[in-house]
Amino acid sequence: MLNRLLRKRKPARPIDTASVPEGRRIYAIGDVHGRNDLLQQLLEKIVKDDAERGDAESEIIFLGDLVDRGPDSAGVLDTAMQLKSSAGNVRFLMGNHEEVYLAAATGDEKSVRFFNRIGGRETILSYDISMKEYIELDISALAERIPTLFSPDHVDFISGFEDQIVIGDYAFVHAGIRPGVPLSEQRNKDLRWIREEFLAAQEPHEKVIVYGHTISDDVLEAGNRIGIDTGAYYSDKLTALVLQGSERRYLDTAR
Repeated sequence: MLNRLLRKRKPARPIDTASVPEGRRIYAIGDVHGRNDLLQQLLEKIVKDDAERGDAESEIIFLGDLVDRGPDSAGVLDTAMQLKSSAGNVRFLMGNHEEVYLAAATGDEKSVRFFNRIGGRETILSYDISMKEYIELDISALAERIPTLFSPDHVDFISGFEDQIVIGDYAFVHAGIRPGVPLSEQRNKDLRWIREEFLAAQEPHEKVIVYGHTISDDVLEAGNRIGIDTGAYYSDKLTALVLQGSERRYLDTAR
């Protein structure tokens, strides 16, 4: 009887047994997308939570897509840079929107056209340009204007973003991974842009993947992955995953 029950028992999901090294506390923040107001609120919650939880080596990881869609991408980048300077133990992943931001910053007309289409209009308007001037510029003139508009400090800052971070049993990426490919062999294109193939995969990955990029109403835990992009730019809900030892919990601006 006992043998039959054991044979029927489902194996533990990777997410249920995952942990980070003892003595470390990780705060992973989902896609901010220009919502500096929400980022400030969430950082306050993180500071409070960290103080209440006792001593640990605390680290903040941004999963990418700090810019576009929301109204204050320039402000988000300023906040992120100040946080990095003051807190130190803060890391940033390159999202697909940062990739396009950097391409547009070179003044390439094709990149600027695509940037505008995916939410870059709001990013451009968060810099020192009026709506009137923006509307009056054709795409060629806008492409010439952007390299003088974007802050060189912002461009340099984003250029230093990472593509993946592995801590304990977790791997942090922006969009996901190519199933069946070792983490060390993942292509940046997949780490920043993949969606359907990653979301459809049910087999265990090398690590539990923590990602943003794909919006859901609430945190999505799916055994081999945890999605924390809760659509902050329109939902007012910016989410952080908190990991310590084998504990897993969440903070957000809606709670």
